Amino acid sequence: MVSERGLDVLKAIVHDYVASREPVGSKTIVERHAFGVSAATIRNDMALLEEEELIVAPHTSSGRVPTDKGYRLFVDQLADRRPLSSAQRLAIEQFLGESVDLDDVLSRTVRLLSQLTNQVALVQYPSFTNASVRHVELVTLAPSRLLAVLITDSGRVEQRIVETVTAVDPSDVERVKTAIGDATVGRSIADAAAALESLPDGLDVPLRQLARFVADAVIGQLGHYRQDRLVLAGSANLARTEDDFRSIFPVLEALEQQVVLLRLFGEMQSDAFGVSARIGRENAAYGLSETSLVVSDYTTAPGETARLGVLGPTRMDYSSNMAAVRAVARYLTRLLGES
Repeated sequence: MVSERGLDVLKAIVHDYVASREPVGSKTIVERHAFGVSAATIRNDMALLEEEELIVAPHTSSGRVPTDKGYRLFVDQLADRRPLSSAQRLAIEQFLGESVDLDDVLSRTVRLLSQLTNQVALVQYPSFTNASVRHVELVTLAPSRLLAVLITDSGRVEQRIVETVTAVDPSDVERVKTAIGDATVGRSIADAAAALESLPDGLDVPLRQLARFVADAVIGQLGHYRQDRLVLAGSANLARTEDDFRSIFPVLEALEQQVVLLRLFGEMQSDAFGVSARIGRENAAYGLSETSLVVSDYTTAPGETARLGVLGPTRMDYSSNMAAVRAVARYLTRLLGES
């Protein structure tokens, strides 16, 4: 069992190592922290922490650094759950409040979160499985080019160019738009996509080719809603912490492919404070044993839940990162709910 002072020593080691990236010795702890005991007493506490595999000596005769187990104990029991400053909260509100649509707000979210934490920031798109089609519009841009605009009840807007090869009659465009709208408006994403598959074959022959071009474009837009995908920002922060990894390539590969990170997101469950952390070896099955993730949920107006978070080395400022992730997730939920 670790004593109360031993836990405070572990907390000091975590804070100092995260700040300096230098192994922490007993003399340093005595000088920087007001424990009121000798360096020899601190060394005894550190020896007990080492026996519990909470800290380790990276080199002979060096100071100590936290292990994954030590970071886990710190996150679960010792990390300060301090809120963001009023200036930080105001910056979040102002920056995200200027968003024009869902794509913009998620792009702004990861940029902001990356700046707040100096880590890679990730946000998962809502799946919108409960969303339905509100409106489909066709806009003629040129004689053989249209713009298909899809709007759902979640407020998300998708636009796609439709090339028709040959010039089309405006009346034909209007008739196809009416047919597409009748087949999709008020239906769920999945039902609307299914209805469009067979729609062109049921129209008059002169309209079928145009209807197929438009239907394929709208089906593609609907499929976009159902894709699991992430928006990322701050990958350059990995260069700043590259020395914390034996190899950075598994992390870069995971960021590029996204599948691994989406699976990790799906497994993580928020704690009582609305945040979840996966640390080091807890991610070994995904090839990310040197990486930590801090994640929280956010909710959209239709009730769809998705996740956002930060990814970085195990040597990260967990207290600040958890506070930032939680605050941004809560504001994003409020913003999307109002929208």
